[in-house]
Amino acid sequence: MKNILRILCVLIVQNGLWAQDLETLISLGLENNPEIKKYNLQYEIANEKVNEVNSVPNTEISYGYFVSEPETRTGAQKMKFSLKQMLPWFGSITVRENYVNSLSDAKFEEIAVAQRKLIVSISNAYYNMYSLRSKESVLEENISLLGVYETLALNSVETGKASAVSVLRLQMRKNDLLELKEVLHQRYLSEQAALNSQLNRDLSTTIAMIDELPMPDTDFDISATDLQMHPELLKYDKLYASVVQSELLNQKEKSPMIGFGIDYIPVEKRPDMDFSDNGKDIFMPMVSLSIPIFNKKFRSSSKQNELRQLEIDAQKQSQFNKLQQVMDEALNERLASRISYNTQTKNLQQAKNAETILIKSYESGTIDFNDVLDIQELQLKFQMGQIDAIRNYYRQTTMINYLSK
Repeated sequence: MKNILRILCVLIVQNGLWAQDLETLISLGLENNPEIKKYNLQYEIANEKVNEVNSVPNTEISYGYFVSEPETRTGAQKMKFSLKQMLPWFGSITVRENYVNSLSDAKFEEIAVAQRKLIVSISNAYYNMYSLRSKESVLEENISLLGVYETLALNSVETGKASAVSVLRLQMRKNDLLELKEVLHQRYLSEQAALNSQLNRDLSTTIAMIDELPMPDTDFDISATDLQMHPELLKYDKLYASVVQSELLNQKEKSPMIGFGIDYIPVEKRPDMDFSDNGKDIFMPMVSLSIPIFNKKFRSSSKQNELRQLEIDAQKQSQFNKLQQVMDEALNERLASRISYNTQTKNLQQAKNAETILIKSYESGTIDFNDVLDIQELQLKFQMGQIDAIRNYYRQTTMINYLSK
């Protein structure tokens, strides 16, 4: 399972250094997350139940004392000891073990599902943090750029080529970006705390981030059959198998139980007589059968098992349809993210070209700082769009891997 998850981490990110950083966090999560520990303990409990069913009914030991001693030819009976052991029919214990093991297998698939969901959650939190930090960096660049424009505007005011209003507008825009940068930083800290919570460690622990997350050149192919092997669907197969074992156990329980025992009665010697069996104790071996004559309960259990199988089939098909829908949405959203990224890249290049033209206009003695602000806002919009597209691309890739690998 750990090897499969490690491969999944690498496929999620398609980048060696990034995969190493993300895999470290995921490994910590799989090791420390309380939810995963809960499922592991449930699985251990299910396994331990094998020892519980691998047993026979309690041995019955009884003792009785004759208040009024019955007299027999060989003497008076003083007390009575009994020992009895019932045994299930041949093969019943093996069937019980198989049934419990089938339930344990279903629990194991729940662990696999929980682990995959944790991978998705940690990965998405990481991508959100990357997005927020990247946006902070973009805002820093734009704030610095506005500082350059502000210097140009001040020089233009001194030469009479611009009004003080242009300077004030640039300063207000700069203040807005500073405010947005602070807001994004607080969101980053909140996202970091949420991720640390999933790793079950101090919420303020700093998480190292990669400098750049590139848009991959190509997407990996997805096979439609991959979805069939998803743990969320395999769990229903294991549940179906447990119902089959439950019916086998039900049929076995219709069989009789056989019991073996012995009665021992001490006999007191008769003092007034002398014969060979005087005071001879009584030993009485016994064999018994427990027969379920009224088996309406077993017929009802068989009917319930049959209906349960139909229910599991319906649940599996329903879940398959849901996963298929999620897969289709993830594939389409990932493609949309790539299209958006490419569009934002083209727009950003054109905005930079416009910025270059404006700078040359300033050198020639004419510049409209309203145009400067418009171009700066467009650049920021396209840069933010690029970051959102990359984040969404990797988030959708994570979901695709969750469903297919």
